Amino acid sequence: MIITKTPYRISFFGGGTDHPSWFREHGGKVLATTFDKYCYVSLRYLPPFFNHKYRIVYSKIEDVQNINEINHPAVREILRYFKSNSGLEIHIDGDLPAKSGLGSSSSFSVGMINAMNTLEGKYKSPHELANTAIHIEQDLIKECVGSQDQISAAYGGFNEIKFNQDGSFLVSPQIIKPERKKELNDHLMLFFTGVSRFSSDVAESQISNMGNCYSQMIELYDMVEEGSSILTNTKVPIEEFGKLLDRAWNNKKTLSNMISNAKIDNLYKTAIKAGAIGGKILGAGGGGFILFFVKPQNQSKLKKTLKNLTHVPFSFENSGSKTVVYQPDGF
Repeated sequence: MIITKTPYRISFFGGGTDHPSWFREHGGKVLATTFDKYCYVSLRYLPPFFNHKYRIVYSKIEDVQNINEINHPAVREILRYFKSNSGLEIHIDGDLPAKSGLGSSSSFSVGMINAMNTLEGKYKSPHELANTAIHIEQDLIKECVGSQDQISAAYGGFNEIKFNQDGSFLVSPQIIKPERKKELNDHLMLFFTGVSRFSSDVAESQISNMGNCYSQMIELYDMVEEGSSILTNTKVPIEEFGKLLDRAWNNKKTLSNMISNAKIDNLYKTAIKAGAIGGKILGAGGGGFILFFVKPQNQSKLKKTLKNLTHVPFSFENSGSKTVVYQPDGF
């Protein structure tokens, strides 16, 4: 049995500029990190004693004979990509809900691609894993998604990711002093709004409106360098990062009327009144997880204020998708 463990990501600045419809014309850049919540994919050959050839277990259970019968789009296209002809059982589990702005779909794609390569006895670099996941999601499934989630999931860690007009990308790990990184981590709080949504639906509305939002997109791009500079220059108060998050969120909301709504706006205003300096809905928007930058002394107050939401403590992590091969005795 092969098990992969692939982290989720938090994107701070530059979201939207990682979509090919933007960066192939203007270039793109994001600042993002992975954290200690994961998607797990377990994969094993299915013994030839069943009425089905493929068994996929997630929020549903699919028992099918043919790849074309698989409803889960990523599983179906990944198996097609690898030209799978052996019976397989695939289990998908996650520490946090899917469709919630943490890049969970891409974490799964990267994790399963990693598992399939391991099954074939092949090692693929993080760059290759990310490229394959991008190809499958954008070209085969034809989802309206960006390219940062797959890269973060494959590489792990705190990175500035640059997207070139020719479709290539460059990952630059951020050299942040451990005490500075801990200071940032200690100022961040993650809450689940309780709303799950398909990010591609929100992204489509944003992408279709990019031509009318050129100045906002350029500002989001420039915030990446500004955010990196705050983190690497310990003479700058860490609160400036929170203020930048606030600016970025107010900018991003103007890109589409699907990114925020009355519930999210009220939630954000409530958090600011309770002591948050800044924050943002993670991912495309519309729901999912919301991140707040809050001084440690104000965090208990914010937790009480947002007591109807689920608070998720987390820590940054530095590893991308990892694989474990388990060989039971007697096999």
